[in-house]
Amino acid sequence: MANINDNYLKLRGSYLFRETAHRAAAYKDAHPGAHVISLGIGDVTRPLPEACIKAMHKAVDEMSAEETFRGYGPEQGYSFLIKAIIENNFKGLGIEEDEIFVSDGAKSDTGNIQEIFGTNNVIAITDPVYPVYLDTNVMAGRTGTCGSDGRYDGVIYLPVNADNNFVPELPEKRADIIYICCPNNPTGTTMTRPQLKKWVDYARENESIILFDAAYNAFITEEDVPHSIFEIDGAKECAIEFRSFSKTAGFTGTRCGYIVLPKTVKARAKDGSLHALNKLWNRRHTTKFNGTAYIVQRGAEAVFSDEGKRQVKETIDFYLENARIIRDGLTSIGITAYGGVNAPYIWLKTPNDMPSWDFFDKLLNEANVIGTPGAGFGPCGEGYFRLTAFGKRADTIEAVQRIKERLSI
Repeated sequence: MANINDNYLKLRGSYLFRETAHRAAAYKDAHPGAHVISLGIGDVTRPLPEACIKAMHKAVDEMSAEETFRGYGPEQGYSFLIKAIIENNFKGLGIEEDEIFVSDGAKSDTGNIQEIFGTNNVIAITDPVYPVYLDTNVMAGRTGTCGSDGRYDGVIYLPVNADNNFVPELPEKRADIIYICCPNNPTGTTMTRPQLKKWVDYARENESIILFDAAYNAFITEEDVPHSIFEIDGAKECAIEFRSFSKTAGFTGTRCGYIVLPKTVKARAKDGSLHALNKLWNRRHTTKFNGTAYIVQRGAEAVFSDEGKRQVKETIDFYLENARIIRDGLTSIGITAYGGVNAPYIWLKTPNDMPSWDFFDKLLNEANVIGTPGAGFGPCGEGYFRLTAFGKRADTIEAVQRIKERLSI
């Protein structure tokens, strides 16, 4: 009989968003007349920018003619998209074309990147944290078992809460791999350049690698928040950056993202020799991935056109206005809320220190609104709750009005 990967048995319950969807579905089945509004999972609701649609239609037409048909493309991505990425997002930062790897999204990349690292590496994650970072390392065998406190043995947890303004402190124990998400999912908070510089300095001093998830960089509105970790001196020696078109331009159902991995980022083999991670990732990427579809990459390229930039900004502004509506509505009834300024997420303190899953049920039953319990993002998320600004405007306004009128706190 075949053996399973026993590391999967260490995972806690089901994936967070499957559990929230299950509870919401059960409520809808029991209350078929209820109009339930979801401000839970971070999926977008605005359509793709028209510039992207035009480009993708043109690319589809190209696939219908023998002289313009495309089969397998370069696994790393077409040069037209890579050049547009560098020109618009990394100009002046010294990023080269062979340091960009186009993919089907940041979720896949942040999960897959750990394959090029040994299982004996110690990872550090913020708590609360996007579940994919932790779960994929559990699957790989890089952690111990989960204790009664909800934490896995062998993992360095970096608490972020109101007491430290949601900025993680440097760990006392050395970490090999450090996950940083900025703007942060789930808290919607950010790190300034000086704060991020401390982490880059730490990584260089300790020969650590920073995995920097910048999937929400398009939502940054404050000048002291860097859009890329490569704006920080020394980051090209110790950081890998993840980007996405999903939340930026609505590609959640179209799938396109990319990794930025400078050739100067290195790690050690068992014999102590240094090796460039770029080469290792290229080997993994070309072995397990046949590349993002040509049609999709043409659509992504259009994001950087003048028309595309204008349309993307309109979409981002729309979601940020939703975030303002949610945040203002919560604070008007005495609920403490964070985020929503540089990110599409509102992180609220549950009233009266209510457990976050209890607040999920209360919000669903009293206001028919779905959110995401903070405890699902880690032990330090207990007592907090996430709402997303990715909903439709009418639904967002109605959801906030229901919370203000129906929620007993």
